[in-house]
Amino acid sequence: MGLIKIIHPATKEELFESSNGLLDRNNKAIFPLQNGVYRLVSDDNYASNFGFEWHEFAKTQLDKHSGVDISEKRFFAETRWTGDMLGEHILEVGCGAGRFSQVVLEHTNATLYSVDYSSAVEVNYKNNGPHQRLKLFQASIYELPFEKASFDKVFCFGVLQHTNDFKKSLQCLVEMLKPGGELVIDFYPIKGWYSKINAKYLLRPFLKNMDHQKLLKLIRNNVDWLIKLYHINNRFGLGVLNRFVPICDIKNTLPEQLEMDDLREWVVLDTFDMFSPAYDQPQKMEVVSRWLNDFGLKSIDAQFIHYYKKISAATVKAKKES
Repeated sequence: MGLIKIIHPATKEELFESSNGLLDRNNKAIFPLQNGVYRLVSDDNYASNFGFEWHEFAKTQLDKHSGVDISEKRFFAETRWTGDMLGEHILEVGCGAGRFSQVVLEHTNATLYSVDYSSAVEVNYKNNGPHQRLKLFQASIYELPFEKASFDKVFCFGVLQHTNDFKKSLQCLVEMLKPGGELVIDFYPIKGWYSKINAKYLLRPFLKNMDHQKLLKLIRNNVDWLIKLYHINNRFGLGVLNRFVPICDIKNTLPEQLEMDDLREWVVLDTFDMFSPAYDQPQKMEVVSRWLNDFGLKSIDAQFIHYYKKISAATVKAKKES
């Protein structure tokens, strides 16, 4: 299979890769190549918290670093993709530090195009590049620099709820699929009326605009006693109260195998991830499925995928008709 056609998001003019950046037909550099990444947007955008986050926690969630294969388990549980995928092109939107990029590169032979809106994408390059099957772009999900209907597979994990328009973001992903291509997404679900009655959504209005350094320091200074409180509540059968303890849900979201120091770092990371995003918009699975149907996808499979026994993700997999 040939390479993916790269285009200017605004003019739709074809662009060409070079060591100087993305060039137009006159060999003029339109977008620079910096630190292994083609840069189509600036770092100053609504996802800047993720740029800060993944520079601070560059290796925390990488399977190689943690010694826990949670990223690999999650990726294949949610996608249910098999085979070496030789000759296929995969688009990853919202790559962060590259935890899933690493899985694709190590466990398949597909060519991976990874995109992030924030400067986190350069952390992906540090973790996984240079690699002949990895191409990295800092770009908006609404202005992806690829010709439509180009990719065999598209995945987007933990991202859509943090965009400013969930439905439009979803449509942009669908547009990237070839006929017969598959899309897999996961997102924060609305399970019932109680979904937003917890510490996260009660405190986010006050914390999401806090300086990133100050918020991280606040979490680090309080994480030890909050972890103890979380475990005490569970020990005495009061786990329901942990909805109002302002840290991540340790029992149901983090792998048990983590050593204490690693667990603490994951809790700090996930708690920062709870409070810092500009947008946090959970969705009902049936609504997301209906949108995908409206966009022309078929074989829509929406379910909670379980991995590492206790951990689950609201996942939707769908296919574009040939």
